[in-house]
Amino acid sequence: MKRYITLLVAILFCGMLSAQNLQFHYDLGHSLFDGLSNRPSVTTTIEIFKPDRWGSTFFFVDLDYYHDGIAGAYWEVARELNVSKNKMWAAHVEYNGGMQGNQVGNYANRFQHAILVGLAWNWHSADFSRTFSLQAMYKYYFKGQNAWNSPFSGFQLTEVWGITFANKACTFSGFCDLWYDPNVNGKWILLSEPQFWYNMNTLQGCEDFNLSIGTEVEISNNFVYNRDSKNNKFYAIPTLAIKWTF
Repeated sequence: MKRYITLLVAILFCGMLSAQNLQFHYDLGHSLFDGLSNRPSVTTTIEIFKPDRWGSTFFFVDLDYYHDGIAGAYWEVARELNVSKNKMWAAHVEYNGGMQGNQVGNYANRFQHAILVGLAWNWHSADFSRTFSLQAMYKYYFKGQNAWNSPFSGFQLTEVWGITFANKACTFSGFCDLWYDPNVNGKWILLSEPQFWYNMNTLQGCEDFNLSIGTEVEISNNFVYNRDSKNNKFYAIPTLAIKWTF
């Protein structure tokens, strides 16, 4: 257990050194749905996006909290390499993984980690106020620590978007993932997290105050586990959120 905590601290520290933004979300799921009373109420997210001459790197870490400390951590890191002269097409490779604590016992379960490989199509407007990415990927789950976490492979389709409007005062962004999982009803999982932000640095006299206030809605089917350890329902779970952009 100690080695996982050490790795988590190292990842978090490195992320903070070059973070693009830091988000704080108060999750309303435990209040709105009886079956999610054990859901952590606070999540912090660190996001990094770094383009370069060969492509780009994207990285984020989610930390969930109970009232007495961290409940779990999840991270994704993705690297793209341009394969066309206009940089619209790119080879995409990605890793997903993390660990989830138990609210009652003092132990943690590792997420069944996965690697994804595929192709991405990326587009942006001339001023980057509108961006869109579409990724089609082969996804492989490695064997997990539990007997039912057998290795398997499938397909994932991901869309990522960002729109800034109203003279840069508002931002609508997010992603949508659809992937194959033979262990759920219907064998497909849907997860989308659209976000809306009001950017306070557009106010007169607040040009250097890079705080945004807004919300995120976690829209999912066959993804969120309830207190009975089942993930066979549809949920739309909002948050109250703030974000600081570095």
